[in-house]
Amino acid sequence: MTRSSLEKLIDELLPLPNEAEWIEFKLNNEEPLSIGENISAIANATALLNRTNGYIVWGIDNTHNVVGTKFKASTAKKGAEELQNWLSHLLNPRLDFRIQEFAYQDKPMVLINVPAASYMPVRFNGEEYIRVGSATKKLKEFPDKERNLWAKFRHESFEKGIASASITAETVLELIDYPAFFELLGQPLPENRIGILERLKTENVIQEDDDGKFQVTNLGAILFARRLEAFDGLKRKAMRVIQYKGTVRTETLKEQLEVKGYAVGFELLIDYINNLLPSNEEIGRSLRREVRMYPEIAIRELVANAIIHQDFLISGTGPMVEIFSDRIEITNPGVPLIDPLRFIDEPPRSRNEALAAFMRRLNICEERGSGIDKVIFQIEFFQLPPPDFQESTNHTKVILYAPQNVSQMKKSDRIRACYQHACLCYVSNKKMTNATLRERFGIKEENSSMASRFISETMKAGRIKASDPENNSKKHAQYVPFWL
Repeated sequence: MTRSSLEKLIDELLPLPNEAEWIEFKLNNEEPLSIGENISAIANATALLNRTNGYIVWGIDNTHNVVGTKFKASTAKKGAEELQNWLSHLLNPRLDFRIQEFAYQDKPMVLINVPAASYMPVRFNGEEYIRVGSATKKLKEFPDKERNLWAKFRHESFEKGIASASITAETVLELIDYPAFFELLGQPLPENRIGILERLKTENVIQEDDDGKFQVTNLGAILFARRLEAFDGLKRKAMRVIQYKGTVRTETLKEQLEVKGYAVGFELLIDYINNLLPSNEEIGRSLRREVRMYPEIAIRELVANAIIHQDFLISGTGPMVEIFSDRIEITNPGVPLIDPLRFIDEPPRSRNEALAAFMRRLNICEERGSGIDKVIFQIEFFQLPPPDFQESTNHTKVILYAPQNVSQMKKSDRIRACYQHACLCYVSNKKMTNATLRERFGIKEENSSMASRFISETMKAGRIKASDPENNSKKHAQYVPFWL
């Protein structure tokens, strides 16, 4: 903003009441954690109030007098890192906030321009905040505000955006794989172009303008594009599959970019991934057959999840599958909307509801939602190490590990496996016991003390607890996840 526009903005802000939820006035408070929490709170409050921007202003006292500030944002640091960079790293999703230093009435001022949150609440340091009057509070403490915020985001979904505008009917049919569209829906192909276009409009794949031209929606393009690269805003969202030699990324064996829309290319994508995975030969009574090292159902569900739950607002990146000799890593842009520890039991929350619903209609993903309980069941059935659900600054990653003997597993793997098993038992209306855990790990009954040790480790880690704390019998003890 120019100096004149900054001065005009301050003129407009000064008469506001103290309890305005999208503005915070400060004098010299430069505590970094407080600044980060306020940015999160104001971004979320600004969205809830249907405003474009909120502000934090230094140099104004409680009576709205301009007194100036000693805070120097341009030189402020957190540890050895510049303040603005430090704040950016801890805000999820990334927020394009702007810090400006200027003079107003010859007094030094600092202003942070905070854009409204979009598509999901803004977190700082893993927590979502909201403004309540002039106070900054945790969003989870105000369920009505949280519910209203999510309701607002649902009306501003990525799927309703436009991937290609003002195109002819002929171009629509060149861009969209309409035969696959009807085949996946189990519907006959209409006899003429008018019928095809009408059905595509009904399913919000395209929209028709008043002048007879058409628009392809993001939903239609991302699911049914013949080639995603034909849509400038979506070409980086194609699924990338990379196979490496060994356990590190130093040598690539194969790399493929799935060019089709997610729906029309999904089965080919899953086949391609499975064909790259190692397999073992299983000898039955009368025949030999190859069994994949990783369960195909788990691969299918996790790839579908990566597609559905990605954050399309994060530019320059898309979902990816990386295959190593000892593991598979499935990554998607965007942090999860629920705690990864609760993936198994909590109903899924998707930032792309229309996309998820359409993929469920096409039987591409689990009807109930995330399908993580199905993944865990398959992993346990194959007696593989537990999957590792990881959250980073801008991505969510799931790691599946190659077979290991239980004695080869690290302590952290055993704890994760024990916790996931307790969650799976819970969602199956059961409770974990020493016996169920032995079955999960393939431990013989005479080695039940090994299972007891794993349970003890997991309890000390705070991941499980006794179902009945008053039961002193270890033999008949039952265990449940820590969150019950």
